[in-house]
Amino acid sequence: MKTALIVTTYNRPAALAAVLEGYCRQSDQDFELVVADDGSKEDTAEVVRQCARHAPFRLTHVWHEDQGFRAAAIRNRAVASSEADYIVFTDGDCVPSRHFVHAHKQLAEPGYFLGANRVLLSAGLTNRVLCRQVSIHTWRLFDWLLSWSKRDINRVLPLMELPDGPFRKWAPDRWEGIKTCNFSAWRTDLIRVNGLDESYEGWGLEDSDLVIRLLHAGVKQKSARFAATVFHLWHPEQDRRRLEDNQKRLNDLLRSSTVRAAVGLEQHQAAVLDDQSVTLRRATT
Repeated sequence: MKTALIVTTYNRPAALAAVLEGYCRQSDQDFELVVADDGSKEDTAEVVRQCARHAPFRLTHVWHEDQGFRAAAIRNRAVASSEADYIVFTDGDCVPSRHFVHAHKQLAEPGYFLGANRVLLSAGLTNRVLCRQVSIHTWRLFDWLLSWSKRDINRVLPLMELPDGPFRKWAPDRWEGIKTCNFSAWRTDLIRVNGLDESYEGWGLEDSDLVIRLLHAGVKQKSARFAATVFHLWHPEQDRRRLEDNQKRLNDLLRSSTVRAAVGLEQHQAAVLDDQSVTLRRATT
């Protein structure tokens, strides 16, 4: 099973560096990683180049011009750039736990997508992680308990590790709370629903839209909680001016049986095929 990690980022190079270092220390390093860059400046590209020099996996950087919040579009473009069978989505401000990749791969099952959760870091701990380059991906349970006692993280329960089992399928139709900062799905299922819907403008709910359409297509939810945790670095709240409009769009989707995104993955797949054909023509002339 070829696996790709899609890591979305925007103008936060120090956080991205901490996240990439976490992936360089994964217990399972049989994957490729695509940085899905929503229009960052050159310093983000430099972080990717530096990491690529020592990363034990294939690392690529997919970028588009900054035209506002377009996370759905850059994630679709990143998926189209990869040929992996299984896609794990996360964010450039979410440091992975040591067995994060292994857990997503072990729990993957045809007919299901995986949703997991995150531990939120305080502004103070986030500042120490980034300024002092603290390797939280190596921390043991004691370290996290100590941080929780200082109110530097919001909870420790997600750090419990439980094996696969029937309890992971107790809520197969659940979509609430599942976010693309910790989510995985089969490439064939993503293609079936045409990826994320780029019609959503600004921050919010494009990940819920994807999950609901997967459910409409008959793909069920399997929980990866207590197995695949990420540690979310603090940041100020995103601009939510378009959230009300996005919520109306999502409500309409919930009342429908729509499966495919109005504007989605297929346009990026076509662009990749065009690029490949141009390369092939050049190679044969």
